[in-house]
Formats: sequence, structure tokens, C-alpha cells
Amino acid sequence: MPALFDGLKRILVGRPFRTERLKRKPLPPRIALPIFSSSALSSLAYAPDEILLTLAMAGVAATLLSPQVGLAVLLVLLVLVFSYRQSVAAYPSGGGDYEIVRTNLGPRSGAVVAAALLVDFVLTVAVSSTSAAQYVAAVIPALKDEKALVASVIVAVLVIGNLRGRGQGRWALAIPVYLFVAGMLLLILWGAVLAMTGSLGMAPSAELQIRPEQEFSTGLQGMAGALLILRAFSTGSAALTGIEVPISNVHTLSKPRARNAGRILLVIGVLSGVLTLGTLFLARTTGVKVVSDPQQSLLRDGQPVGPEYMQAPVLTQLAEAVFAGAGLGVILVAVLTIGVLLMAGNHAFNSFPNLASHLAGDGFLPRQLRTRGDRLGFSNGILALGLAAIAVIFAFKGDVTILVQLYVLGVFVSFTLSQAAMLRHWSRILVQVTGRAARAAVHRKRLLNLVGLVLSALVLIVVLITRFTHGAWLAVVGILLLMAIMESLSRHYRQVDSELAVDFTQEATALPARVHALVLVSTVRKPVLRAIAFARASRPSKLEAIMVDVEAAKTERTLADWQQLQIPVPITILASPYRTIADPLIDHIRSIRRVSPRDLVVVYIPEYVVGHWWEQLVHNQTALRVKNRLHHEPGVVVASVPWRLLSTEAGGSEESSAHH
Repeated sequence: MPALFDGLKRILVGRPFRTERLKRKPLPPRIALPIFSSSALSSLAYAPDEILLTLAMAGVAATLLSPQVGLAVLLVLLVLVFSYRQSVAAYPSGGGDYEIVRTNLGPRSGAVVAAALLVDFVLTVAVSSTSAAQYVAAVIPALKDEKALVASVIVAVLVIGNLRGRGQGRWALAIPVYLFVAGMLLLILWGAVLAMTGSLGMAPSAELQIRPEQEFSTGLQGMAGALLILRAFSTGSAALTGIEVPISNVHTLSKPRARNAGRILLVIGVLSGVLTLGTLFLARTTGVKVVSDPQQSLLRDGQPVGPEYMQAPVLTQLAEAVFAGAGLGVILVAVLTIGVLLMAGNHAFNSFPNLASHLAGDGFLPRQLRTRGDRLGFSNGILALGLAAIAVIFAFKGDVTILVQLYVLGVFVSFTLSQAAMLRHWSRILVQVTGRAARAAVHRKRLLNLVGLVLSALVLIVVLITRFTHGAWLAVVGILLLMAIMESLSRHYRQVDSELAVDFTQEATALPARVHALVLVSTVRKPVLRAIAFARASRPSKLEAIMVDVEAAKTERTLADWQQLQIPVPITILASPYRTIADPLIDHIRSIRRVSPRDLVVVYIPEYVVGHWWEQLVHNQTALRVKNRLHHEPGVVVASVPWRLLSTEAGGSEESSAHH
């Protein structure tokens, strides 16, 4: 069975890599740009949908405001892009928001950002996978009711791909993003040309009407209307996710790193803004309609469209309108969109394990997350992210709308704290600067981060107000729970480090006065004889065999065999009125320790080495229970003495020969 698992692992993951392969050439901008922009650009697959879907709650007329909402999102996007360009120049080490906040606002604030980012990465994978599942269903309608399953399969594929680690080619990650950008620019530009010439077709949903929800039956009026627009803005802010990626990966770029990262940030901001606005304007022109409950809220001739209607994503509907319903064009747009969504999820599988590794190094997460696997990736972090994403997908049944609401909150928590940390950074720098021109430059930088702080904080407040009861509270709970876990682990590691620290001013720990060896005996068999031989070879100060009297007949047979073989070790029989092994043994050990507190007690326990997984279920169970109890006893060392059964190999071992 171990050989089978190892073979399966090699098929899925591949052969192990040597540590030397960790050294990789820096990323040139032409490759780094698509890799770092995948998260931001992939939001085009769902951010316009969520804006239109939210506005549609107030009817068709409200959806006409989608470009204006997009312009507001673009304003925040540009401010954050220029703010992060300053952050890149000030902190080019690649630590990202976590490093910036931890350095300027302290470890506790750093833990908040770290928790928000970890939740953000989980939701990046969940949102990207569920959105990709929607586009798969648009091409293969038979899968429309299996979106959660399809999304989970996508996550599993990403897990396996990232466990393979360094085998991934850089251009293989870059080309899908380049193709997506080219395809979307072609779609938008060609749609604009057709619109100006009056030959642009209408979207498949253009002929349908929208039934407004009861509270918006009169349209966008009063406080309810204002809140709905704010909700659309907060959901559309998902288009800003991923713009912080370059600052967390500056160290992977070719020189000059900070300048290249700043340029990449600017290009990402421009592309994201152009594509999002272009999509929203084209959607309004072609009459695209998307709603949260299409079977009931979309009407045809005044009647609900019914369960047979399948709502297609915005990009798919635009492709049908621009390419006049050509199936190849629709499929091409869907495939390109699925490709960029997979790249966004794939990048999260790089960012999450790296951040988790940093946090583990700082004592906020289990230190196993720092361990690299066979292919040099942080395998434990990759598996943890995959399992968490699949759990989230099934918990929310693959509903993109709910997941996006969770997604935005975590993103803007890190944005807001990062901008506040940069304000603290510039205030500290300002004290050290003397020249008028230099001080003026610092003041301008601080002002930009102040504007970024205000805008990101406003978006965060809007998300909390408008989306708290619609799912955002779950993200808050997730962040707080993760923070509590991180703080608890940090306290634990500090306590353990303090407890285990060596005091170099004192003498080394005194050696034990004597070694008292015990061999645990159940019957007289070859494993027991080997354990006795090992114990005698260690030359302890005192050696005795211990048998717990659970069955009187078995004890008598063992004593008779012991005398017949004339084993030169005294055997002690311990009474066990309640038929337990561990309790009488521990009482005996404690009596030894009471008489000689400085004695070391070594307990030799024979154990079988088995060849089949099911054999472990029927062997060694008593030994495991005894060992677990003995590990809590001070001054006691447990020595396992292995005996290989025939099932471990076909032949050739000394044990196999002995059996024959």
C-alpha cells in the first residue's frame, strides 16, 4: 500500500526536485505583467455582472447607471494604483501589505492584514473557480446545475498543478492572460465600431423585462435607492482586487525591480479600468440583463421566463451581440475567460503559501507551513488553500454573488490598513528630511496616501453597511477567527521558546544517576526476545521484564516459557484488577522514580512493522496506547523495537529467513 501511494504521488506530482532548483531567473516585465495582472483582470468575468445584477433590483432603468458606477470604481482604482506605486518604491523587498503594516503599525495590525489577505486568497480561488464554472455551463448547458462540483474539480486541478511546483513554465502562465486581454479589447473595440455604424446587435436578454423587487417598485428613490447604488459600487469594487499583487512580488522581478513593479501596476490599473468601463458601456448599449433570480425576475411578455431559461454571464452575452450569435466567437470568449480565471486562481496558490510561510516564520501559523515539498512548493499551504476553497464553494453552493460580497471586504481591509501604514511611514520620513523641495515631495506622497486611505476606508464602510447582512459578516467572522488563532499560536510559540531556551550562565543539565530498563512482555515470542537483547546491549544499571497480569492463564504460560528458556532477566508480574496495561505499568514506574528520582527509566516495547495498511489495524494498538500514556511521564524514555513481518517484503530479510 505505501508503494501504491508513492506511485500515485509520483504520477500526480512528479519526481522530487533538488534544492538547487529554487534559484530561478528574475521575471522580465513582459512575463511578469500577465502573471501579476491575472487576479485584477479576471474580475472582468464577474464584477460587471455584479454591478448590473445589483442595480437590476430596481428595474431596467436603474441598470443604465452601470457605467457611472464603473467610473466611481475607476476613480478609486487609479488612486490606489498611484498609492501602491509609492509603496513599491518605499518597500521593494516583496513583503507587501503585511510587511508595510507590520513595520509601521505593529505586529497586531500586521496580523489583521495577514488574516484579511489569507481570507482574500481563499476567496480568490473560490470566486475564480465558481465564475469559471459559470462560463463552463454557458458552453455546456448540461452542467448548469453542477457549478459547485465543476468549481471544486477546477480547484483540485489547480492544487495538483501547484504541487507539481517548479515544473510550470512561465509562458504557460502568461499566454492565457495576453490572449484574454487581446480578446476583450477586440470584443469592446469591434462592438464600439458596430455601435457607431448602427449595426451592433442586441444581447439575448435585451428583449426581456425585469421585475423590480418590492422595495424598489418605484425605482431608485430616497434612501433605499441611494443604498442600492452604494451596494452596486461596493460589489463593483471587486474590480480592484489583485492590484496589490506586484508589491508582494517585487523580489521576483528583474532589475530595476521597484521601477518595473511601478510600471506594471500602472498598466494593470489602465487595462483593468478600460476593460471594465468598456464592458459596462457595451452592456448598456446591447441591453444586457442579469438578475439574481432569473427564473422569477426576468419577464417575457409579462410572464416569468421559467426554469428552462439559463442566464448567461455578461461577457458571453456581449460576445453573442458583437459576433452576431456566432457560436465560435461565444465559445472563444468563454474559453479565454475561463483561462484567465484559472490563472487568477493559480496565482493565489502561489501567494497564499508564501504569505503563510512568512507568518509561520513569525510564529503566527503552524511552522509546518514553512516546509517545502518534493517539487519545492509549500505543499502544506497549497493543500490548506485547496481544502478551504472547496469547503467555501460547497458551503455557498457555488453562488458567485455571495462569494464576491465576502471577497471585497477582505481586500479593502488590507487596502485601508496599508494606506494608514504608509501615512505613518511618510510622517516618520518627514522628520528626517530638511530641504524644502524634499519636504514638499514627502508632503505630496503623504497626501496621496491620505486620499487613498479615505477612499478605501469609505469603500470598506460602504461594504459593511450595505453588505453586512448579505454575507459580508461571514468574512468579518472569518478574519476575526483567523486572527484569534494566529494570536493564540503566537502566544504558544513564545511560551514554548521561553520554556526551552538554554540558559548559558548555568551548567549543563546533570546526567541521570542510573538507567533502569524495563521490557514490556505479553508472551514469549521472537519480538520480545529481540527487545530483551537490545535492552541488555545498552548495558543499563538495572534490567527487568514487566508483564501485566490481564489473563491468568496467559500469564502462567508466559512464566513457564520464561523458565524453560532460562532467560537471564528477572520478570515482574503486575496485578491489573481492571484489565488495563498502562495504569499498572505507570504505577510501577512512579514507584521506581520515588525511590530514585534521578534515575532514567527506559521502557522497551516490541512493535510489528507491517506491509499492508489493514494489518496496522490489528497490530500495535496496545503498544500505541501505552506509548501515548508514557510520553506524559517525566524521566521516562520509550524505545520501540521493530520486528518486520513477512508482509513487508517478499523475502531476503533476516526476519523472513528466521520464519522459514
